[in-house]
Amino acid sequence: MKLAVVGAGSTYTPELVSGLSALGLDELALHDIADERREVVGALARRMLDRAGFAGRLEITGELERALDGADFVLIQIRVGGQEARLRDETLPLPCGCIGQETTGAGGLAKALRTVPVVLDIAEQAARRAAPGAWIVDFTNPVGIVTRALLDAGHRAVGLCNVAITFQRLVARLLGVEPGRIEVDQVGLNHLTWVRAVRVDGDDVLGALMAEHGDALAEGAGLPRRLLEELGAVPSYYLHYFYDHDRVLAEQREGVPRAAEVAEIERRLLEMYRDPSLCEKPALLEQRGGAFYSEAATGIVSSLAGHGEGVHVVDIRNRGTLAGLADDDVVEVPARVGPDGPVAPAQAPLAPELLGLVQHVAAYERLAVRAALSGDPLDVRKALLAHPLIGQDEMAGALVERLLHGDPVP
Repeated sequence: MKLAVVGAGSTYTPELVSGLSALGLDELALHDIADERREVVGALARRMLDRAGFAGRLEITGELERALDGADFVLIQIRVGGQEARLRDETLPLPCGCIGQETTGAGGLAKALRTVPVVLDIAEQAARRAAPGAWIVDFTNPVGIVTRALLDAGHRAVGLCNVAITFQRLVARLLGVEPGRIEVDQVGLNHLTWVRAVRVDGDDVLGALMAEHGDALAEGAGLPRRLLEELGAVPSYYLHYFYDHDRVLAEQREGVPRAAEVAEIERRLLEMYRDPSLCEKPALLEQRGGAFYSEAATGIVSSLAGHGEGVHVVDIRNRGTLAGLADDDVVEVPARVGPDGPVAPAQAPLAPELLGLVQHVAAYERLAVRAALSGDPLDVRKALLAHPLIGQDEMAGALVERLLHGDPVP
């Protein structure tokens, strides 16, 4: 079995590699177009794998064709434009009165516009070079939009995010139980989900969890405990951009962009990675984000490879799973995953206060894919008008100019 990681120069890669040695891979290919990052991160990956007793072949390459040749799994984790582009995504919308965030709102659209064409090009090359029936596992943000583009183009793909597994590990810590006993019923769209049930050994304990640990859950969501109790669900952290928009916007205008913080963390991480004595992921990596990414990726690849079916929260076609959404919308839900791919059971209907927001953003995501493929300013404008955090004519017009040309807002 061969797995190719595209975007392996990411500082996330040691988090991923820490779990891959358990998969029984015959070959692992690490690809990145950035020479220095590829060699620095790849060298640490090699030391980590040697320490773990990895018996397969490791290839570190800047040639995409070599990485993809014969791959059974292609994991895509790229950031088109690097941290400089992320900084732009997070600061460009602020003068327009919009949240600056790399996956949500105008910043998320900016990222989608430059990312979707690149990911589709990688997928087309994988279709020609990878093994028959190979799976693409997308961890590239915005995951929902990128996965939709991949599926629309006919690729065998599934989207993956670490939000659900991070919540599962938080609950395991709060309850003092093994994570494997916990199933998180997280539903919605990528970065727009709510946990409506938490099952321990099959029994829903969300009510008791909220009563005993509501403050911790609210802190993780960045929202008041009262709101969680009113919703009867735990929103993902990304929903505080919607539910607490004005406060977040004010803080962003005054504070240091997250992109700047991440760039500094990455600089320090790469400096650590250059140390030839380092052969494990450093603790600083936890501040980078992507917690439990390796477990999420290893789990879904293992299930897709036929090493035991499991329930994973993934991004897939709706196909009737959530009422009120089109079958071809891409939803983020628990699914049973085996060699034939993810199969999601039908979910109970979303409450109106959840469904309305999901429908709104699902329409935006459909338009975002269209805009990313066409590059037409009118398509970009329509996507901005459809987004619930934007939706105003004058604001959308100013943002189109900034997203496509970087022009200042008048």
